[in-house]
Amino acid sequence: MDEVPIKAGKSGKGKMKQTYFWPIYGEEDEVAFTWSATKSAQHAIEQLTDFNGTLLTDGYSAYTKTVDTLSQQEHSIIHATCWVHCRRYFEKALALEPESAQQALDEMALLYKNEKHIREKEMPADKALRYRQDKSEPVVYRFFNWVHEQRQRPELLPSNPLRVALEYTAERESQLKVFLTNPHVPLDTNHLERALRVIPMGRKNYLFCWTELGAEHLGILQSLMVTCRLQGINPYYYLVDVLQRVSQHPNSQVEELIPRKWKAKFMNVALTSNLTK
Repeated sequence: MDEVPIKAGKSGKGKMKQTYFWPIYGEEDEVAFTWSATKSAQHAIEQLTDFNGTLLTDGYSAYTKTVDTLSQQEHSIIHATCWVHCRRYFEKALALEPESAQQALDEMALLYKNEKHIREKEMPADKALRYRQDKSEPVVYRFFNWVHEQRQRPELLPSNPLRVALEYTAERESQLKVFLTNPHVPLDTNHLERALRVIPMGRKNYLFCWTELGAEHLGILQSLMVTCRLQGINPYYYLVDVLQRVSQHPNSQVEELIPRKWKAKFMNVALTSNLTK
């Protein structure tokens, strides 16, 4: 899960409100762009109320609050965080602390080298887990031992970017280690960031949504379009079929029209447009 800003609705003369999409990437390559007027954790809590599993996010504190809140309601949620967001903090420290920051980056590079090997060998989950535990776990524990040692350096002031990187990393140690025990958890949220690019691209084209309702509808449309691409479906053919089929389809079976299920049931018998030449 992530969050990305979008201007939607008027907040005054010549001004637009700052609102947010909270895209959620599902385990079967589906994305839902949920919309909220604020960046409050309450939206994430509401969206994940029926969720049990592993939640992979960046380091935004709202997700920690979300997991803590839902855990108190007897949900079973494991919180994992993104190594790329961790890496970015050390990249910012390169100018002032090049040697130490580079050491951290080199250790992270080893983790990604191991992940590349897993992908290239197309390892099944059980073998991927063993490989992570054999190759990546020693790197991770060595890295965090180094982090704790570096935090003891008295010359690193709170404003030092290396200090900021170390504190960010140490606070999320258990969350960054989740991938070592679950082969299905990736190291980062890059797959979601690629999927949500349509929102920043839109901000440079249509600039904003005139109303909050328009933002919600845009989220629905982008959920369908992005998921179509992830499922290998041409969005045009999908929409041509579904917009004709939906008025005759039973409400109780509406899930059959989401891209993943539509692909299995209707793609080979898709309705076409009379305007298609």
